[in-house]
Amino acid sequence: MMFTLTEVASLNDIQPTYRILKPWWDVFMDYLGLVMLMLAIFAMTMQITKDQVACLPCLEEPEASSGAKPDSFTQQSAQTAAPSAATVATTMPLITKDLPDAAKYANQPEPTGVRTNLDFQQYIFINQICYHVALPWYSKYFPYLTLIHTIVLMVSSNFWFKYPKTSSKIEHFVSILGRCFESPWTTKALSETACEDSEENKQRLTGSSTAPKQVSLEGKDDGTNVNSSTPMLGVKFSADKPIAEVPSSMTILDKKDGEQAKALFEKVRKFRAHVEDSDFIYKLYVAQTVVKTVKFILILSYTSTFLAKIHFKHHCEPDIKQLTGYNKFFCTHNMAFMLNKLLISYMALILIYGMACLYSLFWVFRRPLKEYSFEKVREESSFSDIPDVKNDFAFLLHMVDQYDQLYSKRFGVFLSEVSENKLREISLNHEWTFEKLRQLVTRNALDQQELHLFMLSGLPNAVFDLTDLEVLKLELIPEVRFSAKVSQMTSLLELHLCHCPAKVEQTGFAFLRDHLRCLHVKFTDVAEIPGWVYLLRSLRELNLIGNLSSENNKMIGLDSMRDLRHLKTLCLKSNLTKMPTNITELSPHLIKLVVHNDGTKLMVLNSLKKMTNLIELELHTCELERIPHAIFSLSNLQELDLKSNNIRTIEEIISFQHLKRLTCLKLWHNKIITIPSSIGQVRSLESLHLSHNKLETLPMALFTLLKLRHLDVGHNSITVLPPDVGLLHNLQHLAINSNKLEALPKPLFRCTKLKALCLGNNALTVLPEIVGQLVQLTQLELRGNCLDRLPVQLGNCRQLRKSGLVVEDHLFDALPVEVKENFSRETNTNFTSGL
Repeated sequence: MMFTLTEVASLNDIQPTYRILKPWWDVFMDYLGLVMLMLAIFAMTMQITKDQVACLPCLEEPEASSGAKPDSFTQQSAQTAAPSAATVATTMPLITKDLPDAAKYANQPEPTGVRTNLDFQQYIFINQICYHVALPWYSKYFPYLTLIHTIVLMVSSNFWFKYPKTSSKIEHFVSILGRCFESPWTTKALSETACEDSEENKQRLTGSSTAPKQVSLEGKDDGTNVNSSTPMLGVKFSADKPIAEVPSSMTILDKKDGEQAKALFEKVRKFRAHVEDSDFIYKLYVAQTVVKTVKFILILSYTSTFLAKIHFKHHCEPDIKQLTGYNKFFCTHNMAFMLNKLLISYMALILIYGMACLYSLFWVFRRPLKEYSFEKVREESSFSDIPDVKNDFAFLLHMVDQYDQLYSKRFGVFLSEVSENKLREISLNHEWTFEKLRQLVTRNALDQQELHLFMLSGLPNAVFDLTDLEVLKLELIPEVRFSAKVSQMTSLLELHLCHCPAKVEQTGFAFLRDHLRCLHVKFTDVAEIPGWVYLLRSLRELNLIGNLSSENNKMIGLDSMRDLRHLKTLCLKSNLTKMPTNITELSPHLIKLVVHNDGTKLMVLNSLKKMTNLIELELHTCELERIPHAIFSLSNLQELDLKSNNIRTIEEIISFQHLKRLTCLKLWHNKIITIPSSIGQVRSLESLHLSHNKLETLPMALFTLLKLRHLDVGHNSITVLPPDVGLLHNLQHLAINSNKLEALPKPLFRCTKLKALCLGNNALTVLPEIVGQLVQLTQLELRGNCLDRLPVQLGNCRQLRKSGLVVEDHLFDALPVEVKENFSRETNTNFTSGL
């Protein structure tokens, strides 16, 4: 059964999308292969239908001389096949008598030629024998070889499209390349580039510089430093290429197209990471090209030797004399001429095919195809950050360039971070409108207008239109850029940058420098802190949260904090092992220092001695075992907080008597066992926090601190509250909850200024009736005790409300109705008036 041309041609049926990876020589070789395939099929058809040989015996050797006597079969055949002349003579008269017109043949000469003694069947037999014996094998199998060679060449040409390890990558690449080529963002990005270039040329010709200069604080100096006398921390202002105003029609990108473009950026990034690591596709293409070249040389070498052996005439000497009586036969091959011409045509095609193979090899090894540079694209566009690629990614782009270089140019748009950032900016501004941002503005605890943006791709331009915004919190935003429009936010006082690398234009920086009061920067590495942070001379509070270990201290840039002339509060939440020595540059004006460690032991604190203007000091989770002696030099200190350390003894507390202004001491969440009696010497104390320690008793000296207004000794193991507590006439807040109290001393209720009394989670069985004397009480915690009832006199606490009374429900329900109404009446009145 014959194959149709369509069926055979399907071997070369490559998906149309792959054409962009087929250079002109591969396409040319495909067409040559198709012509050779048609030639092979034509030759096969001709050979199957018409190929044969015709043979006649050679009579150079008479039969008599051979001494052989023909057998009866031979004699019979000769008699039947070749009648004698006498027989013909005797029969001729009969024929002429019977046939009136036969007389004209009577005088014809006797037939000439060599007489043979073979019949028709013997000739057929001899022809078949000689076809296989005398005819060269190449004349018989040439069409089949041509078909096989052509199929091998076709397979070799397209093998890299079908091999599983390469086909998946090629399919993915072709798919991404097609989408990148057709993406509306590609056209838009290139159009904006052309617009920028034309605007830049116009400005260069006219000498105009009206476009605002963009400052990233990370490039070269343009001579417009805010403070020329101030070192720039190795960070300088730079004027980037002016950004031309793009028509509004160009800034509009359909949301669906924008999402598709963002997906393409991610696909290109992942595909590059996957393909750029290996060069298997390149090696496979080189290997198949070498195979085709070797195949061409092999075909051409052995085919040329058989070309001269295709003849029309052949001598045949089969061993069949016993059947025919002849040793030699003279044969003719009817397809010899046609095969000769087809073979010449085939060799010509192979020669041209081989030249294309040699050229492809020359192209493959002429230059390194495992490296691809977008230098030309970078020169023609504003996307100067398009990276060069290598290995299989580079090879595929080189192949695409042979089809059309425009593909690579448009594809390069999706390798540029600048292009991706532009897309993000357009999509971001399209999604986050002024109305949407306005809905997210809230009021914080300080009654300030606050906006919190989390995990956006950038900072929407509409934020700068919120002119009355006071607090701006930005978290996990990879690209934050403050343009000149930030100067519109005249109410902005506080800025939070949580893992947000931020850049600022020069005009915007000048505004932030003069208006920003509070800045919070949270980072992973200290290098992420924007350099312009240290130049905000109007800053009042700076919070740095991140890794500031000792090896990174020099990178903090505290040397340049001397430019923060109005800085009052510095908060370092990190893992410091020692206080940075250069922090003393801030000592003349710093009044509050906060160090929150993550459990790392803070060992060196000598630099604190120079910070004599400190009013508040917090050292949290610093693994301190004693109160640092450097603190006793801070003569202006008013509040000291040593929360969550490992302090066991506080014998040094007597030294606090020299700190005449110390009013608040917080030693909570430590391991303090006893309070020394020397605490009575710190007479300036107004607030003392000793909760979450291991106290069992309270010294009498504690109650000699007559200025004490806030005392918190909760979460300890105190069993008895001394009666001397009644001496604290100014006490307003007493917390002794979560201890082991069994009774309350009556002198406690002489502290008539008490507003909050926390007695929860103890072992109290009775609440004295004289609790009614605490007429200013607004908060009373009793839950978690062993009380049977509440005294009716509790109703005398006119300021106490139900919301401030923390007690079990059954105890509250047992109170008289009028007492419960007194607790609820004012609440209901306030609620009604609020409505």
